[in-house]
Amino acid sequence: MVEVREAPERHESTGARPSAIVVRGMSKAYGKVQALDDVSLDVAAGTIHGLLGPNGAGKTTLVRILTTLLPPDSGRAWVAGFDVAREATQLRSRIGLAGQSAAVDEYLTGRENLELVGRLYHLNRSTAERRAAELLERFDLTEAADRRSKTYSGGMRRRLDLAASLVADPEVLLLDEPTTGLDPRARRELWAVIRQLVSDGTTVMLTTQYLEEADELADRITVVDLGRVIAEGTAQELKQRTHGDVLSVVVEDSAQADAALGVVARHGSGDARIDADGVTVTMPVAGGAAKLAAIIRDLDSGGVAISDIGVRRPSLDDVFLALTGHTAGADRED
Repeated sequence: MVEVREAPERHESTGARPSAIVVRGMSKAYGKVQALDDVSLDVAAGTIHGLLGPNGAGKTTLVRILTTLLPPDSGRAWVAGFDVAREATQLRSRIGLAGQSAAVDEYLTGRENLELVGRLYHLNRSTAERRAAELLERFDLTEAADRRSKTYSGGMRRRLDLAASLVADPEVLLLDEPTTGLDPRARRELWAVIRQLVSDGTTVMLTTQYLEEADELADRITVVDLGRVIAEGTAQELKQRTHGDVLSVVVEDSAQADAALGVVARHGSGDARIDADGVTVTMPVAGGAAKLAAIIRDLDSGGVAISDIGVRRPSLDDVFLALTGHTAGADRED
């Protein structure tokens, strides 16, 4: 008998490109904490989709539901065409997951880790060994293949973890803050690997609280906060939500930050703020470059000494602050 499954909707914003992930009305609560609240989104096949938000925004909860590790309270989702709740068994062989911590056995070698994952996916021994060798080479781990993984650097362990998520050659890969704890060089190396995976046809959903990571990698971005979707679009489209450039003033003495804030606020088109460093005042402005001379004159008249002043294009951090009132790096209660 032919199995008939309800087909998820297709992704409309990418023309004929189908959706690899479809989420409709997804909600999940842990007691009184609403982790997800009526979340809907689409991820086009063959793209990188960023899920951006602070800790506690609901990102990891959504990933756990999409990888069949957690049932939703309401709503439905399809990944690679399979319903995550009703067809979990069929789906698991078509997805890969790399979580926030490298899930490798530190007492096994890199090769043994990958071969073990292959056997857990029911690959025969020769196939598991072949896939392990392929992935070790792909992730530049061949020289370290027969060392215990506890001797690996943080970047190497993350690459091994990502390799393990690809042993079964998944159609869809979900990465939950994969670069957490990595130094800048290791992060950029992992970014290059992720780009190559997508160029080879894999669809990636990437959760992150690093704004530059979403800007660097994602074709489209969904911004979540307190379990709700608050914005969606390309990085450029989201940046346009600030309606202008961003003025930045750096004072020489943090004691004068409040005075600088008062001066800057008189010239702007949005809410001025003092950044976390205590010496930088930023604010969205329209026609900011034309206002620089007047702002410098007013700061000088007020006796505020500055070390730098300028106007720049908005970042995703500015966008998140404009949308939520706090930065994406701010920890929230789970």
